[in-house]
Amino acid sequence: MARAMFEYTKTILEKVSFNKELFKKELEKAVNRLLPYEIKELYYWLKEFTINKPELQMCLTLVKDKERSF
Repeated sequence: MARAMFEYTKTILEKVSFNKELFKKELEKAVNRLLPYEIKELYYWLKEFTINKPELQMCLTLVKDKERSF
């Protein structure tokens, strides 16, 4: 079940990536719902996903900060 939430999160983030504020909002919800190891995996996925999207790269700090709090 947890894996399904991670995959769902990636799908949602891909769909809202056209809007930086919406992307940030969905990312914040995701890091509050995912398990610690999934947050780490999400960080690596985001690094790859945002390579060609500099406007979204600032969102990496949201995930990294949450990851550090564990």
